[in-house]
Amino acid sequence: MANGAPPSQEMQKYGAREGDQGIVRCDACPVLCRIRPGRVGACGRYANEDGLLTRSDPLVLSQRVAEAGGVMVPFQAEDAQGQEWDGRLLANAETFVTGIGSGTTYPDYKPAPFIVSSQYGGVDTVTVVTEGIFSYCGVKVKIDTDRHLGPETAPVRAAGEMVGHVTTAEYGSQMLSLGGVRHLTGGSKKEGNIACDTLLKLCSGEAVELEIEEGATVTVQADRAPIVNGHPEERMRVGCGSATVGIFAQQWHGQVDEVIVLDDHITGVLTEHQAGRCLDMPLSGIRVRGRKSTPGRYFQVAEPGSGWGGTDITDPLSIVEKIDPKTAWPGLRLLLTSTTGEDALYCVLDEELRPQQREIPAAVRKVVERIGENCEPALCSVIFMAGAGGSLRAGVTENPVHLTQSVKQALTRVTMGGAPVYIWPGGGITVMVDVTRMPENAFGYVPTPAIVAPMEFTMPKADYEALGGHAGAVVPLEQVLREQGESAKAARWRDENPWPLEQSKGGRP
Repeated sequence: MANGAPPSQEMQKYGAREGDQGIVRCDACPVLCRIRPGRVGACGRYANEDGLLTRSDPLVLSQRVAEAGGVMVPFQAEDAQGQEWDGRLLANAETFVTGIGSGTTYPDYKPAPFIVSSQYGGVDTVTVVTEGIFSYCGVKVKIDTDRHLGPETAPVRAAGEMVGHVTTAEYGSQMLSLGGVRHLTGGSKKEGNIACDTLLKLCSGEAVELEIEEGATVTVQADRAPIVNGHPEERMRVGCGSATVGIFAQQWHGQVDEVIVLDDHITGVLTEHQAGRCLDMPLSGIRVRGRKSTPGRYFQVAEPGSGWGGTDITDPLSIVEKIDPKTAWPGLRLLLTSTTGEDALYCVLDEELRPQQREIPAAVRKVVERIGENCEPALCSVIFMAGAGGSLRAGVTENPVHLTQSVKQALTRVTMGGAPVYIWPGGGITVMVDVTRMPENAFGYVPTPAIVAPMEFTMPKADYEALGGHAGAVVPLEQVLREQGESAKAARWRDENPWPLEQSKGGRP
């Protein structure tokens, strides 16, 4: 140090290894920035304040108000003076130390920044708190829409650079796979930086416009409606064409003679469908295009698109291949609709069996509107997925494979910013987390490029000692609150998240 003083514990925690003339070298990530006084590192997360390496964003402590008489007390929204809660620590609240703002364990030789002991439900527990630097990471984006966004495997671009691809569609939703190590580090520097920026924005709840090759332009934002080619989506379909026919068959019976529900996946034809057969509806003789799967269920009636039911159809009568004069009859009532009820056409066959458009009768309109009522709001979901690497696991224990085994055996609970994660089976610790269940600004980045995200491991203290944890680095929660309380930020605990220290049926946190 320039002033000859020994480096502070905070300096060591955040990773300062040397300094001269007030310049501090940060080794919190492989970039190893040399930061001048008053400046911040390339990631914007660490700064040089008077020759000391400090975090530019605070450690986040998540709090919930303790139980009173078996019922959780509502978190105070305002103080006695009517002022909105400003994020200061509450003395009467239970506190969980999150990894947000905690620092990393790079370059793999040191314990996690915070290894916190506490007691909950009579059990001594340890929570290992850290931030991970993830190159092997990405997001899975679920977009609730029937509309065709692009063919499977089609490149997805942000700001002109490929950042992912279209993957297999799910029921009522289109799916994108974005990021990943190949885009972050396997292509050009520009591609990596834009891929990293795209991931960071999506994980932080910001809107991102994506262009899909041979497809649509879609604006994606977690927990918001997708905007496809400039049009906000409103409804997630109630089901495929076949399911829609079956669900509402009874309500249509007696009101119409035939119903065709257009769908990019399965187009349903009521009188051929088993639901129509069970209701003893006579065949209409109206045959639709496409490949017949089973009675009343047709594949490939049209190309994918932004028309009716996620097809390229704008004129629904164009899917009618023929009308059999031996079966159909003048006056036959035909309804064509989509799986969201947003589109509907009612026709009556004239004397020459040609469909003639008529106003939709009130009773039929009511059923079409009910399709819409049963559609859920269309949303975008963003799931962050990453693998905990060696650096992160070495910060927990000197023998990292023991941590992996403990997680697989459900002896250790893994959270990200306090939010529960899904852990993939198989080797390693590969997790997925819903970014909307994490505190705000939970993610960061480093210019390698890679995403920085919080991670916490909670387990009984006895288990932590058994797996070879850094027992000498354990500090009580009270000490963390005493040392960090002034600079830390308190975040309200999200009620939908289980409390990480809560014991399971087996008596473990």
